[in-house]
Amino acid sequence: MPRQLVSVISLTVLIAVLFVASIPTAAQTSKPAAKVYRAPRTSDGQPDLQGFWTNSTYTSLERPKGVTKEFYTPEEARNVVKRAADSEAEQTTPGTIADVHYDFTQFGLDRSQSDFSLSLRTSLIFDPADGRIPAMTPQGVRRATEAAEYRKRVGRWDSAESNDLDDRCLIMLGAGPPMLNSTYNSNYQIVQGSGYVMILVEMIHDVRIIPLDGRPHLSPRIRQWMGDARGHWEGETLVVETTNFNGKNPLRNSSENMRVVERFTRVADDAIRYTFTIEDESTWVRPWSAELPMKKTVGPLFEHACHEGNYGLYNTLVGARLEEKKAAEAKKDKK
Repeated sequence: MPRQLVSVISLTVLIAVLFVASIPTAAQTSKPAAKVYRAPRTSDGQPDLQGFWTNSTYTSLERPKGVTKEFYTPEEARNVVKRAADSEAEQTTPGTIADVHYDFTQFGLDRSQSDFSLSLRTSLIFDPADGRIPAMTPQGVRRATEAAEYRKRVGRWDSAESNDLDDRCLIMLGAGPPMLNSTYNSNYQIVQGSGYVMILVEMIHDVRIIPLDGRPHLSPRIRQWMGDARGHWEGETLVVETTNFNGKNPLRNSSENMRVVERFTRVADDAIRYTFTIEDESTWVRPWSAELPMKKTVGPLFEHACHEGNYGLYNTLVGARLEEKKAAEAKKDKK
């Protein structure tokens, strides 16, 4: 073959290769590029997180024992939900503490009747990779041991004062931070204003006011039930750092030194990705992080009266005394 012809052919092949290489990958595969969701904006240009949301879920905070993978199959996830919903729907035994304290079926409060996100995660915790809360420091172990010993000496149902905080309707898990799902009524309303974000929690109608103006945290001498929150935007994500806890509402025996960093990112018209990271060197050997999906729900939020007229607390204590009386009578009959 003449050398000139070889040169022409080689040049033609090279041009063809360069032309194909210049075609975008999406065009070569005939697949359109995935559209990145961009949240609507508020009047002052912030990503709009406003509305009514729920973080109700059947996914446990920690990975169940015996489960070694991060995600279930869809069928496995549906089975987990079904077992949990069936358990919640079981009727309590009349006259017992459980009956007078938390009878979900009485008012149809089990989660299966509400909006909830079907998650394939085997645990809300994703870091550490084993889906479990890290080991405690010696200081954390000592504090947890002291709390357990106190609970042994003073029974939960001995008096109004010995009841847990949620028993007494003072504060509940969903208020946070972090905002973990409650057993029911895991609903929130987010409102944004110039320089602030407000989160209304349905349970006990607690309100979080989060300033966005860059002000420093309160003095370490000032401690609060829900801590001292400061927020800022990182692109599409609202980042909220909370410190200055009073230690009276601990998360898994956390200390007043706990620091919580939350991230809210609207990923769809009806969904917010909510993640949080816990740091507490007084309690755990390393930080840990979890993720909860937040799903759009129907508002408005009505007042959560909890112990309306305080009958709930009274009835709980009456139930406890009744159980004690029955146990004493049974013991007497055996003699």
